[in-house]
Amino acid sequence: MRFLPTDEQRDFAASLDAMLTAAATPAALRAWAAGDPGPGRALWARLGGAGVFALAVPEAHEGVGPLPVELAHAFVEVGRHAAPGPLVETVAAGALLAALAERGETGPAKRFLPGIAEGTTVATLAVDEVSPYALDPDAADLVFVVRGAELRLAPGHEELRISADPVRRLARPAAGGELLAAGPAVTAAARQARAWALLATAAQALGVGGALLDRTVAYAKQRTQFGAPIGSFQAVKHRLADTLLALEFARPLLFGAALTFASGDLAAAKATAGEAAHTAAATALQVHGAIGYTEELDLSLWLRRARPLRDAWGTPSWCRSQVLATRR
Repeated sequence: MRFLPTDEQRDFAASLDAMLTAAATPAALRAWAAGDPGPGRALWARLGGAGVFALAVPEAHEGVGPLPVELAHAFVEVGRHAAPGPLVETVAAGALLAALAERGETGPAKRFLPGIAEGTTVATLAVDEVSPYALDPDAADLVFVVRGAELRLAPGHEELRISADPVRRLARPAAGGELLAAGPAVTAAARQARAWALLATAAQALGVGGALLDRTVAYAKQRTQFGAPIGSFQAVKHRLADTLLALEFARPLLFGAALTFASGDLAAAKATAGEAAHTAAATALQVHGAIGYTEELDLSLWLRRARPLRDAWGTPSWCRSQVLATRR
């Protein structure tokens, strides 16, 4: 099935693309990795002003959502430009608080959701069932943690750890903290948060894969060997075509999952988009040769993003198990 965006969705994605292109994200990424979140926070504010985070927040809490299809379009562009920060985690935190409000726990939603929707609050979220680590807790204003059936606002974090992507810093939330909610409502809300995180991560992975393929195709047209562009060689053509097919196969799964928001569809989209981005990274590295490893080349910023996104919020094996469980 072919999913075509509406004119409004197409214009929204184009406006984000133009904004992020003008923002020079590679410089913000390198600053973020060096411990300076200033440029990244400025970019975050612009994304918030464009309404990206409000897409997962209901209108009752200053949002415009829930609009999962529009969120998928937005995060494809976020991935294409490799914007830094716990973007997915903020969306997931917003979805969790909104789900709690639907189940009668309105206090946390009234307190935190307006800032998340506006983009003035950077939040990160750790769910022990998924991963004990929070992404970029040192740069976040709020560190939420779900342990068992409790939602707490962590008072800080433990020692930072660098992932395969140096822009993504991980740490365990500190123990204790303010108890925001407890009980079955937290467990159900955490599942809803993970669903939104799966969708946003899949979209981000698809955008990363697309950016890697675009850069690799451009390089294959410019780089010459034996007097001809390497893109004219059959082996290179086949590798690029296989990468394009993987990405194009993932695209309808992503937007189909955004429409149905079914657990099996979301898991299928996440597994497929994550693997497609990983394939694009392997292709980019091989076609670029040795220079693909260098820190100076902007390509490395996207190369290192693909592997963590493949595993974030659900490894390929976990996603496949979810798909099988829903088909039985």
